[in-house]
Amino acid sequence: MHKALRIKNAKENIVYLIIWLLLFTAPVVSMYIRSTHHSKIDFSWTEILHVWQIYLAFLLIFLIHNFLIAPLLIYKGKKKLYFTALACMMALFITYECTTKPPRHPGRRQHPPMEQPTSEANRPGHHMPPLMFGERDIINVTIMFLLLGMNLGVKLYFKNERDKKQLTQLKTENLEQQLAYLKYQINPHFFMNTLNNIHALVDIDPEKAKKSIIVLSKMMRYILYEGNNTTIPLQREVDFIENYLQLMRMRYTDNVTIETDLPKNLSEGTVPPLLFISFVENAFKHGVTYNKPSFIHIAVSTDDSHITFRCKNSKKEEPVEEIASPSSVRKEGASEGGVGLVNVQKRLALIYQDNYTLDINDSDETYETILTIPITS
Repeated sequence: MHKALRIKNAKENIVYLIIWLLLFTAPVVSMYIRSTHHSKIDFSWTEILHVWQIYLAFLLIFLIHNFLIAPLLIYKGKKKLYFTALACMMALFITYECTTKPPRHPGRRQHPPMEQPTSEANRPGHHMPPLMFGERDIINVTIMFLLLGMNLGVKLYFKNERDKKQLTQLKTENLEQQLAYLKYQINPHFFMNTLNNIHALVDIDPEKAKKSIIVLSKMMRYILYEGNNTTIPLQREVDFIENYLQLMRMRYTDNVTIETDLPKNLSEGTVPPLLFISFVENAFKHGVTYNKPSFIHIAVSTDDSHITFRCKNSKKEEPVEEIASPSSVRKEGASEGGVGLVNVQKRLALIYQDNYTLDINDSDETYETILTIPITS
């Protein structure tokens, strides 16, 4: 953050340096052009130095405004203090303009005879401070206001750029924090469900329970080493789903049909870790029943620009008394959403914004989820 701020300040100072170099170069270029095109006008460094003397006064006020006065308005928002300080500084500048005047020199172009001044005080080589606010003073004050306005404009531009960058960085950090929070919710939720499955296997088939612990260790390794990444290769996410389905096949009997269409050796495409597993968990939770044959169909496909995940499952019948109970309806509605499913929908919105589609087809006997996300490398 501090390094970026220093870079922005350096760019702003370079802009000012270029502007002032152009201003101090302009009198030299002007004098050269005039002396080249008019034989009666000689190239005079004395006249240039007098112009530079005025510019130095401009530069001094500019530096005071840039480093001391302008920050009061731009960075601190102290409008009254800014305009008070600006008024005092401009009053001093106007006083300086009214009491000083560059001397006249014989080398300058003379007025026609009819316009020659007759006053003794205005003879060539004689200098007298102006008694009133003249035309040149008005021009100098106008130039000074334009320079200060330019100073405010440049400062506002770079401040706006810094604010935009900081806002973008804050949004990115907030997004990362939200995603991390959602993943930390998903992980214990997933392990809780998986341990419940192993607990059920211990009573049904101890040998299968032992094998399931080995499969679970692979899944834990995936979550520990891959779960903290922003994205992972699609193939690793597919392998994770395969391991989970292997665990489920150990638990359920042949009465549950688990069909998959998962590609092998995927060479492209990345996805956020644990993106699909919540849909799969939801399918087993609400689609498997021991009262009648059940099925779960899972497929992953890719094309040139998108990844499509499909999960379709049968729906188990709920007891009539639970459906009739309002509290049971609220409970079922909450469990259908589930912590995992709700969080994965939040993650999709945070990561892909509107660049994804999630279609849910909920009929009387089946429940199907179709998720399409863009391929990212």
